[in-house]
Amino acid sequence: MNSKNTKAGLYQVRANKLLMLTIFMLLFSVGMYAQGKKLISGTVNDKTGMGLPGVSIIEVGTANSVATDVDGKFVIEAAVGSTLEISFVGYDTQTIVVEQNTSTLNVTLEEGALLLDAVEVVSVGYGTMRKSDLTGAISTLSGDDLLKGNITSTSRVLQGKVAGLAVVQDTGDPSAGSSIRLRGGTSLTASNSPLIVVDGVAGVDIDIVQPNDIKSVDVLKDASATAIYGSRGANGVIIITTKSGRKGASIVYNGFTGIGKAANNLDLLSADQWRGYVRDNNLADAVDYGGDTNWQKEIQQTAVSQNHNLSISSGTETSGLKASIQYFDNEGVIKKSGLERLSGNINAYQYAFNKKLKFDIGLMANIDKWNPVDYRVFERSFNLNPTIPVYDENGDFTSVGGTLYENPVEILTNRTADSRRHRLLGYFKTEVDIFKDFKAVVNTSLEHNALQADQYKPSYAVLEGRTENGYGQKTYAEYTTAQIETYLNYSKLFDKHSVNVMAGYSYLENVYQGFGAQRSGFETDLFGYNNLGAGYSYRLGDVYSYKGKSNLVSFFGRANYSYDGKYMATATIRRDGSSRFGANNKWGVFPSASVAWRISDENFMNWSDNWLGNLKLRVGYGVTGNQDGIGEYKSLSILGVGQDSYYNPATGTWSLAYSPTQNPNPDLKWEQTGQLNIGLDFTLFNILSGSFEYYSKQTKDLLYTYQVPQPPYLVGTMLANVGELSNKGVELTLNADVINKDKFTWSVNGTFAHNKQVIEKLSNQTYETDIIYSGSLHGLSGMSNQYSQIIAEGYPVGTFWGKEFLGFDEDGQFILSEEEKAIGDVQPDFIMGLGMNFTYDKFDLGISGYGMFGQDVLNATAMMLNDPNRLPAYNVPDSYVGSGINSAPTYSSYWIEKASFFRLQNVTLGYTIPFENIGSKLRVYIMGENLAVFTNYDGTDPEVNLTGLANPGIDRFNNYPRPRTFSIGLNFTLAE
Repeated sequence: MNSKNTKAGLYQVRANKLLMLTIFMLLFSVGMYAQGKKLISGTVNDKTGMGLPGVSIIEVGTANSVATDVDGKFVIEAAVGSTLEISFVGYDTQTIVVEQNTSTLNVTLEEGALLLDAVEVVSVGYGTMRKSDLTGAISTLSGDDLLKGNITSTSRVLQGKVAGLAVVQDTGDPSAGSSIRLRGGTSLTASNSPLIVVDGVAGVDIDIVQPNDIKSVDVLKDASATAIYGSRGANGVIIITTKSGRKGASIVYNGFTGIGKAANNLDLLSADQWRGYVRDNNLADAVDYGGDTNWQKEIQQTAVSQNHNLSISSGTETSGLKASIQYFDNEGVIKKSGLERLSGNINAYQYAFNKKLKFDIGLMANIDKWNPVDYRVFERSFNLNPTIPVYDENGDFTSVGGTLYENPVEILTNRTADSRRHRLLGYFKTEVDIFKDFKAVVNTSLEHNALQADQYKPSYAVLEGRTENGYGQKTYAEYTTAQIETYLNYSKLFDKHSVNVMAGYSYLENVYQGFGAQRSGFETDLFGYNNLGAGYSYRLGDVYSYKGKSNLVSFFGRANYSYDGKYMATATIRRDGSSRFGANNKWGVFPSASVAWRISDENFMNWSDNWLGNLKLRVGYGVTGNQDGIGEYKSLSILGVGQDSYYNPATGTWSLAYSPTQNPNPDLKWEQTGQLNIGLDFTLFNILSGSFEYYSKQTKDLLYTYQVPQPPYLVGTMLANVGELSNKGVELTLNADVINKDKFTWSVNGTFAHNKQVIEKLSNQTYETDIIYSGSLHGLSGMSNQYSQIIAEGYPVGTFWGKEFLGFDEDGQFILSEEEKAIGDVQPDFIMGLGMNFTYDKFDLGISGYGMFGQDVLNATAMMLNDPNRLPAYNVPDSYVGSGINSAPTYSSYWIEKASFFRLQNVTLGYTIPFENIGSKLRVYIMGENLAVFTNYDGTDPEVNLTGLANPGIDRFNNYPRPRTFSIGLNFTLAE
């Protein structure tokens, strides 16, 4: 064979093989290119099925990475065969290999060893953030952290739970609400209550949400956090998120029944003590009616309360539904009072188009029915001679003549008073993933509240019934708030940088209206309040109606930036235009900025890794507003019907004349509060965590109604922005897992806050006033036109002003100082809350309490009762006998008391029986509420109203007693 041919053939074979190999490699490469890149979408959840925002998904070995959005969703393009690393602070990292058929991923991350505080998601207004990334002062509570029990006002669940948040319920009346104040009051005449946001809807009545439906509460304290709400954020913001459907199905029942009695009464003379005093002092004009009556207890009862809540939840990856219904009934410890409530809540979500579109819809409603108490019964129960029986020999109510001497049991019995309140909140929210990293949100809502109150006093009833020959009244009021908010969110994670930008628009319309009618002079009492036309006595003002409307238009934005999880910055701005503002100030701008530095992550802090888990410094400043003190038409000139009349010769009749009732003020605007906040978050030894805050709030343009000269003004008063007010304080929050064993745990949480308030300015060149007198005592014996407080520069709101008590003279008369001075103030020096939770095996024990310290209270009740002229006709306190007082009621520092207290508000002991085979559990518990109050205050209860200008810090016969309640309850959960 020819060697050349042989070699040629060999080369040809090799060439063919090389060609075949080349073609194969090309085809393989084409195939790999065709199938090597996969578009993968998915969701990252925690073990409860809730989406985790900000989770990092990285294609290992490349720079390709994305982060999950606020719902835990993500989309990434990765090569087949590559590895995705899914990581999140506080959770164990997972790795997943991309297969050829991989198109969707649903990942559940397990909690790691780090503290969950780092991954907790917090509502910040128009979005959420990880708590570890916050730059502002925000306190967060889960639904399990909230106060439990006979909660008649939802705000009470926050008592003692948030540093700097004072929640005061100054009465035991179940139909009464609570006053809420965050970091001191910022206004003289406007509301001092925080803005309430429920499921993204701002300005909501907090009582529309029932405690069992609350998933979490986020309290935005400083202006850097609240400025996103502009002219409504000066008093802080409370964001409530309700429970929604989750993956799987569950049925939960919560219920309890309890009994309550008045925890404390005034210690007045009994019938035997009264007789002894009369006998020892030879009071010949004393009348012994032969009875033995404790008038306070005669108007009281043992109050039975019950609560039943049933909720149903079901959810999948793409849809979910939760519905709950609750019935609550509290009889109240005063006869013929009490509250009955029926409430319901339903919400649902639905994803579409591969989770690029999401719908949320919710509806909350409740109906309250109660019988208002005529608070005059308390004064009468203190006044009446204890020897007077409730009923006379004929079985009728005993009636003895005398001023303020009516039978309180008769007042309660012979009077019909019915009130009903309806609350409704509905919202529809749409979220759209427009394209990568961009999301658009539209939230529409409608809130409707209506109140109807009816009463009738028959012709045989004391007070207005007899004098008016029957008296009936019906009133109705409602308000409706409709709003739409839309915003665009951009979120991007690249390398060590994280950016989030949000911009939006809001439009709100509020309409309120109402009417009322009253009549007297009824020939029969059979109709009650249902036929007011049957009354023949008609007076001017017996019929009235009203209506008003306001609008608020807003543009807002926020930018968040984080580098390497160590350096964070936030900036917000909002521009509000309100129909309430004057013509020269229709728009207001409210900016804020804050920064944070996680010091513990710096390399120079490596030496502290074994004991310092987290150390973060936060600094922020912002400006917020308060427009609640401006009525809908306060900047305009208004005419109204006056007392004057004119003669119309054309008709030959007299008519009431319209005349100016309000001066125009084109400069009227919002109250403005600038706030600096410096905060420090820390975690020690993986056991103790907490935060320390220092803040300084400066409020200017305070609203007040000033006296103005006539002329040039047509009306002698005008609402104007003049004053300035400051609040400065510190707050401390601590949480400790003292013991955390398999069978035994012990955790402690505490809050502490101190605030100092000063009025800096009240006058300018146009509107002048030196001192504003407040705290009226008018209506009390000998106190006509007497005021107990002043509003003045250099003093806090609620400063008691009067003469100082120096002692008694030999005749038992008060010796008082010549000059009046500041003799106390209603502002507490500090407030605190304390809670402890224990578990042992299947037992659990929870203890909670709260206190206020350093505030002064005027015990006007004691001032009136310790009067030597009351005996023998009226009753007196037991302590009066032997006190040496021989002086008529005189306002002075003698009646100003320190009302510091600490209340043991709730103790709950429970036992849980798990049913592991069916994934369910049963818990039974016993609960005690208002078990003890530690105080030196002499009144029935030291917790009195401390807000407003009318009567803050004045205990004035407003003694609806607080109940001490014991309950037994049951929780049952049936879950997949």
